[in-house]
Parts: sequence; C-alpha cells; structure tokens
Amino acid sequence: MSIGNSNFPEDERPSTDDRSEDRLVERSVDEPSIGTALKKARIAAGLTVDEVSSTTRVRIPIVHAIEEDDFTRCGGDVYARGHIRTLARAVNLDPAPLVESYDAAHGGRPAPTPAAPMFDAERIRPERQRPNWTAAMVAAIVAVIGFVGFTAFSGGDDKDKRPVAEGSASPKPAPKQTVAKPPAQVPQAPQTPKPSDSAIAAAPKDLVTVVLTADTGKSWISAKDSTGRLLFDGTLVQGESKTFTDKESVDLVLGDAGVVKLFVNGKEIKEDFRPGQVERLTYTKEDPLKDQPQAG
Repeated sequence: MSIGNSNFPEDERPSTDDRSEDRLVERSVDEPSIGTALKKARIAAGLTVDEVSSTTRVRIPIVHAIEEDDFTRCGGDVYARGHIRTLARAVNLDPAPLVESYDAAHGGRPAPTPAAPMFDAERIRPERQRPNWTAAMVAAIVAVIGFVGFTAFSGGDDKDKRPVAEGSASPKPAPKQTVAKPPAQVPQAPQTPKPSDSAIAAAPKDLVTVVLTADTGKSWISAKDSTGRLLFDGTLVQGESKTFTDKESVDLVLGDAGVVKLFVNGKEIKEDFRPGQVERLTYTKEDPLKDQPQAG
C-alpha cells in the first residue's frame, strides 16, 4: 500500500523563510529609497537644493549625494543618520522611518559605547628643596670665628682710648623700633574660570571660535576642523565647557542638542533644539548670520 504524501517529500516543499524573503523583496521594491523619498518631498515642498543646504547647513554636494542614495560622503553612520534627520525635517518628512530603513540596510544601529573618561592636565608642581644643613653649619662656624677675632682685636685697642671728660654725658643709644609684621596671608585655592560673554567676545576675529557648554544635562559631542581632523569626541557632563577654534570652519555633531548652550564667535546661538535631538552643524568666521537670533 502506498502512502498518499510519499510523492511530495518535505525537502521539495517551499520553505516559510523563502516565502517571507519574497514578501520582503516585493515590499522593498514598492517602497521608495531614502534618497528618492527626500528628493520627492523637497520637490513637493517647492524647495531647491541650495535652499535646503542653506536651511540645514548641510553642504550642497552632500545633499545631492544623499538624494542619490550615496552615503559615502557623510563621513560615517552617525553623520549619515544626522543628515537624514535634518533633511527630512526640512522637507516635512518623518525622519524615523528613513533612519530605520538606513539602519536595516547598513547592519542595524550599533550599541552605544561608553565615552572614554577625560582627564585634565595635571599641573607641574615644583619640588621642595631640602635645606642644606652642611652649608648652614659652615656659615655659622665662620661667623663665630669672625666674631671672636673681632672681639679680641677690639679689646686690645681699649687701652689706647682716651677717657671721657667728666661732666659730659655719654650718648644713649637710640631705642630700637620694632616693626610690626603683616599678618600672614592664607593662600587661596585657584578657582576655575567660567566662560563669560566678555571672554568669548575677546576671541580673535581671524579665527572661528565655538564654545559648547552642557547647560541642563550631559551630551555626547564630536568636533572636527576644516581639514576633517577630529578635535574632540566624547561626553560633556552638566556644567562642563569645551572651546574649539579653526581658521576656516568647525563641524559639530550634538548627541543631545537640547541641553547644550552654544556660542559662536562671541555670540550665543539660540536654536529651537529639542531634548534628545541630534544635530550636525557647521560654523565659519562669518557666523552667526544676521537673520539668526543671538543673545542680547
């Protein structure tokens, strides 16, 4: 007797994984790419690439590259995610699905790594010199020998001195005046100066100067100069400040822009950054712009 399902071995049946992969391929074909979605939204909003670049401070070549789904010019996954969020908001798109699509296509979002601890440079303290007791003893012996010799020499000359005439009062030595010593001053511990508007305004005008202060919390930040050299990559704790300068420009990535207070070339930059918002910014010697709100 033959079994009814003997002609259909299990290894010839279509697997569930193959059917799920086919559905994913069909869905990905139907959905537009990240660059296509951003470009269509920009055109629908009536904006040019130059206008989007001026609003978001993302360079024009990078905007063109992202709209063509080329993320190699972003400088890494962190910068690419920040560009996608910034451009999406500029063209009235929800950035979350686009970032999820980017993570899915680039191996997922990496787990955050703890920031390396920062250490302030230790001040070099001069070593205390021990007193040279040998030299002090030699000096004391020489002083005693000199005093004894002077006394012996002056005692022999007393015989040749003439007596003082009677009735003449010998002059009395003037009383010694004691000088009050000023009270010893207790050395005070040096205080760490806080950044102020006057100190920031004193920055050289031939350089771009950026001062970041973690005002209401801690935030991860990254800073590069105009050549792409990394100036800082770490976490600012609340109340801590960092200053960056360059001849041309300073590129910033703020992990939590809502807690950061920003000064550029002596002026406070007041942007409507929300807590937890990641921002990528670039400033030059001409910043801040005239139409940008500044601190009074």
